[in-house]
Amino acid sequence: MTIKKPSLSAALREASRPTAAADIEPEKNKPHDAASERRTGRDGLKTIGGFFDPAVSKQLRIMAVEHDSTVQDLLSEALNDLFVKHGKSPIA
Repeated sequence: MTIKKPSLSAALREASRPTAAADIEPEKNKPHDAASERRTGRDGLKTIGGFFDPAVSKQLRIMAVEHDSTVQDLLSEALNDLFVKHGKSPIA
């Protein structure tokens, strides 16, 4: 008894045949929620920024290293000092 092997070309045609449209939802039609892909510990927080001379950025990073701290911590400290100076609560 001889067993006939399926032809490679027939298998390729079968594999490349499109399926019913109901079975496949195109990627472009899927809703994309970028925020859900980037969940961090920053949820509920707001970015504050400004434009300064590059030397300011460099000096701030050097200070962070010298004080074994982060730029974020130094900025929080500076903002709290500013708030207190102007009679506001230190909340940063």
